[in-house]
Amino acid sequence: MKNILKVDNPNDYARFVEAPLLHPLVSVIQYDEVSPFRHSLNNYGVYGLFIQRQFPQNLSYGMKTMQVSDASIIAVEPGQIGGLEDNGERISLSGWVLLWSPELLHGTDLERQIDRYQFFSYFFSDSLRMEPDEWLCITQLLIQMRQEMERNDDSPSLRSILLGYLRLILEYCNRIYLRQLSEDDKGGNDLLKRFHNLLQQYFRENRQLSRGLPTVAYCASELAYSPRYFGDIIHKATGGTAIGYIHNYVINQAKSLLMNGHNISETSRLLGFDFPHHFTRLFKKMTGLTPSEFLGK
Repeated sequence: MKNILKVDNPNDYARFVEAPLLHPLVSVIQYDEVSPFRHSLNNYGVYGLFIQRQFPQNLSYGMKTMQVSDASIIAVEPGQIGGLEDNGERISLSGWVLLWSPELLHGTDLERQIDRYQFFSYFFSDSLRMEPDEWLCITQLLIQMRQEMERNDDSPSLRSILLGYLRLILEYCNRIYLRQLSEDDKGGNDLLKRFHNLLQQYFRENRQLSRGLPTVAYCASELAYSPRYFGDIIHKATGGTAIGYIHNYVINQAKSLLMNGHNISETSRLLGFDFPHHFTRLFKKMTGLTPSEFLGK
């Protein structure tokens, strides 16, 4: 975990692949124009859509491996880690990347609505599979966005235009997501989504600081199930245990905190552990590495 690219700004990634820098808050990159380039394992401080004909295999996405299809989209959001670690190999890809800073959304209706786009979540670990007409529509919108940035200096009106294009692209993605969710629906999927959303809310509201890590009993009660029945449904849906799902979520949060500069003690406290060595023990159990080894120290 030593070769991690910090993408705090859309242009951090553009510089890495040697693409043009067109706007301080938005980057639209056509992979065909910059290939070949090196792999990168990215720590995102931005939102992004990777829209590609084909993806490299074994892409990491948090603690999971991304399930990718041809002509599809991978969505990322601030705080996530994903990609492939730079091993010196140069690859050629076909497609586009759209990255934008959270600053672009500040004070807009899109900032308030961004959480409804569930395909940004670590929970959704499949790429969004496009139909041919959707590929054409989305790529045409990206071409128009890039032309706007090439022809016009940054201004409030340009940002408003870019936001308009972004809304359209996100609505296309959401339509694909909802269609795909319906096609791939499995027993327990709705409960799994609510379970994941409950964990997000728990840590967003910092309940862990007063209550500690969420328990299976707490989650089952909040979702109106007995702990045993809740555990059975989660096992049927995931093949794993409910406590394992909680621990996976917690360790994903830990990785983001560690990669964003928090030390082990701070990360332990922010996640609700009573003692740092309890955190270290769970981290080692889930990842095979201690937090210090993860950071490459």
